[in-house]
Amino acid sequence: MNRSEVEILPEKRTYLKLLSSIRNLPSMPAVMIEVSKLLSNPMTSANDLGRTISKDQGLVAKILTVANSPLYGIPRRVSTIEFAIVILGFDHIKNIVMALSMIEAFKKGGGKNWDNASYWVHSIMTASAAKRIADELGYQKSGEVFTAGLLHDLGISIIHRYFNEEFNSINNLVDQQQMRYLRAEEQVLGLTHQAIGQLLANRWNLPEILGNTIACHHYPSEAEGNKIAASIVHLADYMTQKLGVGSFYWDDNMEFDEGIIQILKFGDESNLNGFIDKHEDLFKSQLEAITI
Repeated sequence: MNRSEVEILPEKRTYLKLLSSIRNLPSMPAVMIEVSKLLSNPMTSANDLGRTISKDQGLVAKILTVANSPLYGIPRRVSTIEFAIVILGFDHIKNIVMALSMIEAFKKGGGKNWDNASYWVHSIMTASAAKRIADELGYQKSGEVFTAGLLHDLGISIIHRYFNEEFNSINNLVDQQQMRYLRAEEQVLGLTHQAIGQLLANRWNLPEILGNTIACHHYPSEAEGNKIAASIVHLADYMTQKLGVGSFYWDDNMEFDEGIIQILKFGDESNLNGFIDKHEDLFKSQLEAITI
């Protein structure tokens, strides 16, 4: 059995069943539905799309953050949503709107073990880094890995929102027994945030590559589907920890999947480390751009 395919203990199956039947699990956000309808019409212009997205100024601000991020590599300042649409392209804008809408839908107030700001920074860091890595390695589906990077830890947010008692129990296990978060999730819930994220992606009928990448981002070499996309997101996630830039505490002591060295054709660990090190300054610039 792959580690991404969590063995669900019989007494814990109730959590998966409960998650599947939660009545107030957010439906697809209205702005996401509107954007999808517009993009199905070949006559839709950047101005048409911009007007719809501009109904949510918080979403506009986040899209502009993406467009102006150093890791994204756009050489000139993007100051309007219309220009962002032209520069990024309709398909990628749709992916960004989808991912940001999902993150917003599951946002909840902070607490002892939760910081929305840190979660957002880590999500955008991982997404931007994943796209950058994909572009540098010549992987054509960089838009998809960006979206998967934004959503890779969505399951953690869902645990926090809907299973807060279990969320706190997971944190206590990690604190008291120095257990990795994935293992603590399995012990408390019987499944990990990867499986929960994939469940939601499937429920919202998102592209299969997104669900599979979310499900395997900690152990991509064991994925049955697209190992490359999952490996890129895993590497981006790992780099935030290794470089200490935009990391999220849930990834503390994250286990590195050495299988990605061959999957992504780095050759050996030395080449991979060189690749990581050369991005440190860019990561720091990205973090400054996000937190301003």
